[in-house]
Amino acid sequence: MTTTKDALVTIPQRLDFDALAPIFSRAMSTLDDAATEQLDQAGIDHGLRELVRLRASQINGCAYCVDMHARAARKAGVSAQRVDAIAAWAEFGLFTAAERAAFALTEDVTRLAETHVPEATVTEAVAAFGEEGTAALVSLLTAINMWNTVGVTTRCWSVSPA
Repeated sequence: MTTTKDALVTIPQRLDFDALAPIFSRAMSTLDDAATEQLDQAGIDHGLRELVRLRASQINGCAYCVDMHARAARKAGVSAQRVDAIAAWAEFGLFTAAERAAFALTEDVTRLAETHVPEATVTEAVAAFGEEGTAALVSLLTAINMWNTVGVTTRCWSVSPA
């Protein structure tokens, strides 16, 4: 028997963003596709892309994106342990120096108002991914932070239990 205290909580939608701003929503999708194309050109691994999206979404508190990108990371071959560890990546020895540079960039770009993205963060990313790869990662971070802004503000997309 399920009691009320055991029932899942429904998070209500605030605005149906896709229906209310369809032109902008399509433009966001186009921008996200462009970021993905940049990542392809720069040879950025699919699993790392999803971990970066996941980490930014965790910082921003976007439940829909956290769920989606954790699933996508696993589908891209990232182990469950690495997906679970991404919230505390700096404390785990599970990540390469290049991945750590990407995660530091993710955190500083996502917390832009607080960090102003230090020179050392960009230098480390460029050392790991080159200028083209770092620019592609900035493109990805711009896109995921934009999605997170919409998702957190409007709660327009719901998470379904697995």
